[in-house]
Amino acid sequence: MKNITIKDVLACIGGKLITGNEDLICKEFSKDTRTIKEGDIYIGIKGENFDGNIFWKKALDNGAMGVIVQGIDFDKNDIELYQDKVIIEVEDTLQALYKLASYKREIYDVPVIAITGSVGKTSTKDLVANVVAQKYKICKTIGNNNNNIGMPFTILNAPNDIEAFVLEMGMNHFGEIHLLSEIAKPNICIITNIGTSHIGNLGSRENILKAKLEILDGAKHPYIVINNDNDLLHKWYKENKDNIEIRTYGVNEKSDIQAKDIQLYENGSKYYTNLNNKEEKIKVPIGGEHFVLNSLCAIAVGELLNIENEDIKRGIETFSLTKNRMEVIELKNGIKLINDAYNSSVESVKASLAYMNHMKANRRIAVLGDILETGKFALTLHKEIGKIVCENQVDVLICSGENAKYIAKSAKENGFDEKNIYYFENKEDIVELLKQMIQPEDVILFKASNGMRFFDIAEKIKIEFK
Repeated sequence: MKNITIKDVLACIGGKLITGNEDLICKEFSKDTRTIKEGDIYIGIKGENFDGNIFWKKALDNGAMGVIVQGIDFDKNDIELYQDKVIIEVEDTLQALYKLASYKREIYDVPVIAITGSVGKTSTKDLVANVVAQKYKICKTIGNNNNNIGMPFTILNAPNDIEAFVLEMGMNHFGEIHLLSEIAKPNICIITNIGTSHIGNLGSRENILKAKLEILDGAKHPYIVINNDNDLLHKWYKENKDNIEIRTYGVNEKSDIQAKDIQLYENGSKYYTNLNNKEEKIKVPIGGEHFVLNSLCAIAVGELLNIENEDIKRGIETFSLTKNRMEVIELKNGIKLINDAYNSSVESVKASLAYMNHMKANRRIAVLGDILETGKFALTLHKEIGKIVCENQVDVLICSGENAKYIAKSAKENGFDEKNIYYFENKEDIVELLKQMIQPEDVILFKASNGMRFFDIAEKIKIEFK
């Protein structure tokens, strides 16, 4: 792939060169002066509560080769001081970011795998990426960089010699995945499921499906890979299978990639599936049936990319999860902590509780908080979680959050022993209770939306019992 020069940048974004050499080659791009590296190009991003443009001098002083900024009144002294640097002025730095990422994407002739869904995006991305990495040098989404800023920077900072992208696409509203798809132009599109995440913004699961299907908007002759066990995706598949290339995976519904003879264990699972016309035994290193589904998705992608069976199996067996996603931490006296506090929905709470059920334990303690962005559905969804708690082997329920009180109330109404239900407005009270309560061989699950910061509680308990 050819190098991108400052001249290419100017032609792409239509910016004005205030000072600098057009022939310089761009290495990487950054939006954070705290982590900027020597030779980076800094892009000042203006948000609702923060304007990165005002830190353009700090970026240059910290080693940036150049900056792309908006709304700066450059004086003569500034230009003279930084005359050996590159300064580009644009009307809108966010639009400049999108154009640059689109430009770099077009330079690559490689597979682009895009992943979205209500839950399971990140763990599926990790699995898919590890399978694809058995054959290709990949660039994948790191951490939570799955939005309109993180994903473009992921593409921009990909090494020249990468052979495949694995990109996660998140959203809260209509139009957000449309933008990401138009930038990434994927040729394999994955939808893990349609649940209730962000239903407060979108109004219905059917609307969530419409928003997720925006992943196809920028796709180039795509295959779409879907979880056939999900009711809305199964219905969509039956309505559209004659019009688009769809690969299905599932456990319950008959699918192109289907698991049979599933054996679930505390630390993993085993099953059989037909892989490239050969029955293969698959081993998944993380417990829970939802990880069986995630691995089936990775198999479907592996087949589409003509990856050998042994490489697909190795990719599944050796993958590891992104931090705070179903992270199991072993502490002293056989205590186990499940940190799954990065996000939450009815579907993911159900999966996490089912996973905890398969773990050997003295007691199973569920620490549950609010699911955010539920809007008018908050009461119904949190009461549903209370019922799910009662359907699982939970010994102690601890809740905190404005809507989590409905989890506690619903659990009591559905037969959970009241003396084992605790509700706190202050999360620090949870820490103190757990310090006094936890016994050897207990398993403690932390589950809430990211904004609740239950991972902070998990970290404090980890330190206390390490």
